[in-house]
Amino acid sequence: MALIEEQPAARRPGPAPHGHGLRLDRWDPDADAHVESWLRGRTDPDFRRWNTPLTTESDLAGARAAMVRQQAQADDGICAPFRVADEASGATLGHIGINLIDRVFRSARVGYWVLPEARGRRVATHALSLAARWAFTELDLHRLELGHALGHEASCRIARTCGFRHEGTLRGAMFESGRQDAFRDVHLHARLATDPEAVGI
Repeated sequence: MALIEEQPAARRPGPAPHGHGLRLDRWDPDADAHVESWLRGRTDPDFRRWNTPLTTESDLAGARAAMVRQQAQADDGICAPFRVADEASGATLGHIGINLIDRVFRSARVGYWVLPEARGRRVATHALSLAARWAFTELDLHRLELGHALGHEASCRIARTCGFRHEGTLRGAMFESGRQDAFRDVHLHARLATDPEAVGI
């Protein structure tokens, strides 16, 4: 009789992380303001320059549908998406997600974006620091990977500042901007739970 290998039980994560004037909480597809912010972020020219999602949203209905799909994946433990918000005002500043969670190898892939009006305030750096610490402690992950298109120097600086070491270049590992028939290289960064905490953030 064949044995069925059981997946490790998922830990119940603790409260959403906060600090550095930020709070990471859940996106709400029923909140119009959240949907509008999601659509602005995903249609921003700078986001589109460095990212080519499998599905692109062009209107509020598409954005809401994408958020519902993401929420279902989060409920299944596949990802942990966070709305990055100003802790004082509650205004949406961006997004950070712990994606492709693998419970066997205790690994995941991190992705993030920041709205144009929030750039230049270290929002992505602080959000990545908070999310990484949360993933290691609350999800009991061992390895977090972060990949960005070659030439995206801002994302490279953020990764290094948060202790994600550059591990190499993945050839042809992501789509070219706005295309799904051509590929470009990716800088791979990673951080282990056993790596020292980044300082000066």
